[in-house]
Amino acid sequence: MIRSELDAAGIADPNLREAYRRCRQINAAHGRTFFLATRLLAPEQRPPVHALYGFARYADDILDDLDPNLDTAIRGARLQELSDKFFGRVGHGSEPVLAAVSHTARRYGIRDELFDDFLASMRMDLTITDYPDRAALNLYMKGSAEAIGLQLLPILGTVGPTEQAAPYAAALGWAFQLTNFLRDIDEDLTRRRVYLPADELAAHGVDRDLLMWCQANRRTDRRVRQALADQHALARGVYQYAQGGISLLAPRSRACVATALTLYSDILDRIEDCDFAVFGRRATVGAARRLGVAGAGLLRSWRARRRHPARSADRRSGVA
Repeated sequence: MIRSELDAAGIADPNLREAYRRCRQINAAHGRTFFLATRLLAPEQRPPVHALYGFARYADDILDDLDPNLDTAIRGARLQELSDKFFGRVGHGSEPVLAAVSHTARRYGIRDELFDDFLASMRMDLTITDYPDRAALNLYMKGSAEAIGLQLLPILGTVGPTEQAAPYAAALGWAFQLTNFLRDIDEDLTRRRVYLPADELAAHGVDRDLLMWCQANRRTDRRVRQALADQHALARGVYQYAQGGISLLAPRSRACVATALTLYSDILDRIEDCDFAVFGRRATVGAARRLGVAGAGLLRSWRARRRHPARSADRRSGVA
């Protein structure tokens, strides 16, 4: 399968092919929902998407490695090294993820500032553990979530000017991340991070101490439940807005994005179904549901590719 994808993408260099293979392995191992959605893309679109995922995971692993010997200074130095290698200030040698993502960025004309924004947010994770208000959190999410959606847009393609679809792509990345924040609040507390605005939590009488109590007792206090319900409703609203942008994407990419939106929205359903009992458990979408949604999307994707075949020039530029 991976060989046919690389052939379709016109990636012939053996070292580069191996680099993209490694990114695909990383996506398959760590991004179940995201990887499943990529199966709905045209074969030539999948390798660059895997490359972007591999790069994001590379940075995440620097930050989230639980090795106690990796202090803030060491993690910061590794992030800086990653930045220097990506932007060509130093060579990246034979590191496959960097080779693949650098090739993808050049080929699809993905703006450097989107990677710069992403890395800036990753550096924030080195020292910032709480966000006082929505504006502060949105600054973090500009790089950690919105930039990812915008990086993907040239690969997905649009039917009109990219600028028209950009706000929807950014919003969908934002909604995905807020969903992750709600699902992973327990795990994030273990890393001493709270990715919800402190003032919005405080409006319900919630602070870090109460969240830590919930984690220790594996219970969701009534006040925490109310605060999380507000964030849940906010995520729902952003998904509704982002859905309006799917029609602006190239027809062959719509099923993939619609499937990802549906499955991430299902995570919100699972959180609500368990009455926000997010401490000591992780809301997941069952395999049968994931495969059912993906199966229906695969059929729509196949039909769209037959009706709207991409020209070879479009495949190279990411327009189709």
